[in-house]
Amino acid sequence: MDRHSGRSRPHLVVMALFDCVQLLDVTGPLEVFAAANDQGACYRLLTASPGAREVLTTAGARLAADVALEEVTGTVGTLIIPGRFDWRAAVSDASLITGISRLAGLSRRVASVCAGAFPLAATGLLDGRRAATHWRLAGELAENFPHVQVDPDSIFVRDGRFISSAGVTSGIDLALSLVEEDFGPEVARAAAKYLVVFMARPGGQSQFSVRQVARQPRHQVVRQVLDAVTANPAADHSLETVASRVGVSVRQLTRLFRAEVGMTVTRFVEQIRIEAAQGLLESGTDSLDLVARRSGFGSEETLRRAFRRELGVTPGTYRARFRTTRVAEPTQAAAH
Repeated sequence: MDRHSGRSRPHLVVMALFDCVQLLDVTGPLEVFAAANDQGACYRLLTASPGAREVLTTAGARLAADVALEEVTGTVGTLIIPGRFDWRAAVSDASLITGISRLAGLSRRVASVCAGAFPLAATGLLDGRRAATHWRLAGELAENFPHVQVDPDSIFVRDGRFISSAGVTSGIDLALSLVEEDFGPEVARAAAKYLVVFMARPGGQSQFSVRQVARQPRHQVVRQVLDAVTANPAADHSLETVASRVGVSVRQLTRLFRAEVGMTVTRFVEQIRIEAAQGLLESGTDSLDLVARRSGFGSEETLRRAFRRELGVTPGTYRARFRTTRVAEPTQAAAH
């Protein structure tokens, strides 16, 4: 789009503002674009709210808009719609929805962050398109906007010129991807390094985190097991050892775990270890053998088998994919 265009043609990014917006939905992407400018990109950043009104964020901070949403004219490179968890209030704001709809028509691409998918969906522009939002809100988006094809797991989804991201910090992932698209991976990587964030987070929302999305158990024994495995995935978590550690029989632990977590102890341990290995592969350069030992798999071959079975790729391939923000487009067969 703007790659190699130089600073004579700035890419205009308009960030929509409205009351009770998530502060990080706004500042996260804007910081990415600002950091990219320091690395050779050329973005012009503009904030716009209905009537150019100051808005109050969820964090209690007030943000002043540069311009009224309805007064932005000309070609917009990227329109970004952040979110508020009380999405019903956002979609009932007629001036906001009208302003987003009008600006989307002027924009080369349109992005939403977290619950920002709701006001974007309210314009009708996501009808028939794939979209992402925060995992806690995915069901509500699908129920209230049935013409939107909700992807409940992806960190961000692109369908044509519309890009939508998952919860809060995923707006940073989305912005880095846009920087890579506009000015190349070197600029995006330099911006990510400056901000001390991952270049990308391969995988889906379901991995953030296995412990977090497991059913919340009532029984203290089960909670102890969950916390112990999460705190140290590389420890000995064989079924017999775990049962002995919490003072119950293997049979009782198996029954409790299935009833309260919905999976076996062995399955939970493997999921946590895969998650730990993903983090090590994404953030470091340790050998696969060391990653396997540190995450609890013991050997590179065991790690490889688990990754192939659960993720469909080898650990080496997973690490290689982490070097770019690009998300593969659905194959023709998958699309149909």
